[in-house]
Amino acid sequence: MKETWKRFRQNRFAFVGFLFIFLVLVVALFAKWIVPYDPFAMDSTSSLASPNAQHWFGTDQFGRDIFSRILYGAQISLKVGIIAVGFSLFFGTIIGIVAGYFGGKIDQVLSRITDVLFAFPDILLALVIMAILGPSLTNLMIAIGIVYTPIFARIARGAVLNIRDSLYIEAAKSMGVSSFHIMRRHVLPNSIAPLIVQVTLSFAFAILAEAALSFLGLGVSPDTPSWGIMLSEAKDWMEISWWTAIFPGIAITLAVLSFNIMGDGLRDALDPRLKNER
Repeated sequence: MKETWKRFRQNRFAFVGFLFIFLVLVVALFAKWIVPYDPFAMDSTSSLASPNAQHWFGTDQFGRDIFSRILYGAQISLKVGIIAVGFSLFFGTIIGIVAGYFGGKIDQVLSRITDVLFAFPDILLALVIMAILGPSLTNLMIAIGIVYTPIFARIARGAVLNIRDSLYIEAAKSMGVSSFHIMRRHVLPNSIAPLIVQVTLSFAFAILAEAALSFLGLGVSPDTPSWGIMLSEAKDWMEISWWTAIFPGIAITLAVLSFNIMGDGLRDALDPRLKNER
């Protein structure tokens, strides 16, 4: 872990992305105490006010402080990312390990199910699931989790296929160790590196999916300070008040970019072939 952390820190872009994500996490946890204004409070006297000393990012059409709403929006994005990606990681890893380890008909059935899910574009599949379940934050997280489960399943299956015939797996089988014990003690730990990288990349996709679905009106409720909701509300006002769309868009861009470059850095740091390279 020390060597991995050292290699990761040497990648400046990835480390900067990690610091920004840490900052977003801190803001999301303590948003209630650090926001300068109530993100739900309306003030008709300061409607569509441009950025100034009182409102750093300006106000929206209802006079709500955009800076405060962006800070609160970080809570929604991280909550969706953590729960949706956690859902995908848990079920996708189980499906992939079981399919790769046992093979045969079990592998064929599970692989065909993931292939069917892969046949749909991500946003289209999420839209179908949201149309069935109905718009809500919980259903949004379930939809995103289902969409990205096949990705983790395929990654886990590929990692298991690379180590399934290893000598230590054969030795464990010859000693009478149960399949569940082998998968838990030997297969999963040796498949964890690519899954960790995919977690960071899926976080970025989850943030984009939440923003896109909220923008289309299938995400959180309209009064919730979500980055996607803020963009949806700003589309009718951005010609006369550019700040209503620019700042939420910058927040989404920086968050997604940070997760992507951190994922690239983790992939390089966890690659054993790069261990002895300068």
